Amino acid sequence: MGMAIGIVLIDKTPGYAPNLMSYLFGNILTVPTYDLVLMAILDIVIIITGNLAVQRLQALTFDEEYAQVSGLPVAFLNILLLCLIALTVVILIRVVGIILVIALLTIPAAITIQFSHNLRKMMIYSVALGIVFTTSGLILSEVYNITSGATIIFVSCSAYVISLLAKWLFRLIKK
Repeated sequence: MGMAIGIVLIDKTPGYAPNLMSYLFGNILTVPTYDLVLMAILDIVIIITGNLAVQRLQALTFDEEYAQVSGLPVAFLNILLLCLIALTVVILIRVVGIILVIALLTIPAAITIQFSHNLRKMMIYSVALGIVFTTSGLILSEVYNITSGATIIFVSCSAYVISLLAKWLFRLIKK
């Protein structure tokens, strides 16, 4: 959140050239068609892999020792998971930049894990939240003429804070 606020403030500072920030902080509006095609292919690969291996990946990510004892190919699954994450990060750098890519990957998951413990649902909700955050951030960046990547992350972080408050309120009401 701090990085997103800093980028917005720098973007609004007169005389500072935001062109320098384009690769570090990304610009979703300048993503070439080739990268969009790569994203679509990667999305298909991730969806297929997720559907075929959701239970294996769940066992691996939540209890690696159990997965190994169960006879799962732990080394292969680790490499597969790391490769998919690495490819996602490389492609997302063009969208939101290297500095903000981790937040876009983790914030939707951090929100969904508070309200669901089903891995399949968490994956679906995280994707949906990512779409909502990206769309909202783009709209706000256009309206207020600020950097799109930072705005997307600002929206994401704001939603995370709201989700924490909502969970806290639900706990208070439950007592």
